[in-house]
Amino acid sequence: MKTAGVIGGGAWGTALALVCARAGLSTTLWAREPEVVGAINESRENKTFLPGVIFDAPVRATGSLAELSEADFVLNVTPAQHLRASLEAFRPHARAGVPMVLCSKGVEQGSLKLMTEVLDEGLPQAVPAVLSGPSFAADVARGLPTAVTLACPDDEIGFQIAAALSLPTFRPYLATDMIGAEIGGAVKNVLAIACGISEGKGLGRSAHAALITRGFAEMTRMAVALGAEAETVAGLCGLGDLVLTCSSPQSRNMSVGLALGGGQTLEQALAGKVSVAEGVASAPAVVALARKLEVEAPICEAVAAILAGQAQVDEAIAGLLSRPIRSER
Repeated sequence: MKTAGVIGGGAWGTALALVCARAGLSTTLWAREPEVVGAINESRENKTFLPGVIFDAPVRATGSLAELSEADFVLNVTPAQHLRASLEAFRPHARAGVPMVLCSKGVEQGSLKLMTEVLDEGLPQAVPAVLSGPSFAADVARGLPTAVTLACPDDEIGFQIAAALSLPTFRPYLATDMIGAEIGGAVKNVLAIACGISEGKGLGRSAHAALITRGFAEMTRMAVALGAEAETVAGLCGLGDLVLTCSSPQSRNMSVGLALGGGQTLEQALAGKVSVAEGVASAPAVVALARKLEVEAPICEAVAAILAGQAQVDEAIAGLLSRPIRSER
């Protein structure tokens, strides 16, 4: 594989485009915003979504999806709730059998479908893969060491993509369980909001650890109910991503929770943010999916209720702490 296309010019899409370029791939990045395309091509910097990172490898930006038609594989990094639209737009330019690596993390509202299911409907001729794991865009863009999961049911194509992306500072680990990789990425965003709320309320490190641990149990139950392997969720794409996203205000989702825990409204918490906090949009879909699967997910339910204005922060916390005594397992 010698050429890569990236759909999505946000911080994460830009960081992954830099990974591709540093790995020696001829890389084309599609961005919706003309100002992003112009800034990348003229000053080698995404001033809107990743300011301060000057590109150290050649990335060409474009506003035309047709220019990604000859890429050996495509990374789709559009927000989860916009994945379907991006696939529809790319469909006229997609070659049959092109690998599409899904880098969005979420559950589609309404349909309650995972990103691979959306891909199967929107671009069925593509070979699916999922890239997920503990990875802040700023860290990856600056070349700091990062390890991720690359899940693909086709072992050979998965290996080819992993080899094409591999760098001394960016290490993909292979898997075939795409469902496990997807659920880990989707649920951890909701749980990061919960951890942010706990931090904003000053509930302490013990509460923070409990939220991560019990949240991981919710994530695992949902993944297994969907047919995933518990071992996948215990890896980089589940536990690893959960620990990172729930432990730093650099996380967009945790920062939203911090604001909510500090007394701000959701509108105030989201004001001025140029990047999407996926957990806000995914929370109701994650909860609806858990109910459909008959899986208990009390932390996710509490977050969704707070975001929807159906419960106050203190009320939701009290509800979690007053649940009936039960076995940990």
